[in-house]
Amino acid sequence: MIAMRRLNGDEFVLNADFIEFVESTPDTIIALRGGKKLVVKNSIEDVVRKTVKYKQLCNQTVSVVQRNESPPQDTQSS
Repeated sequence: MIAMRRLNGDEFVLNADFIEFVESTPDTIIALRGGKKLVVKNSIEDVVRKTVKYKQLCNQTVSVVQRNESPPQDTQSS
């Protein structure tokens, strides 16, 4: 999700996965899958930068850290 600002200054959050394309006419228009278009105060460069950062965060891998401890020993005798 990326934070955008409407022309009236109101902030909203947009799911960047739904962006089809962005254009400047001179207002920045974000076209979404499904045909909806949003006019925002943000520049094209800002939309692209935020979208790239969002995608990078989504694609980070989670590292599992293993401790060098031996597993607990079974204390029951047969």
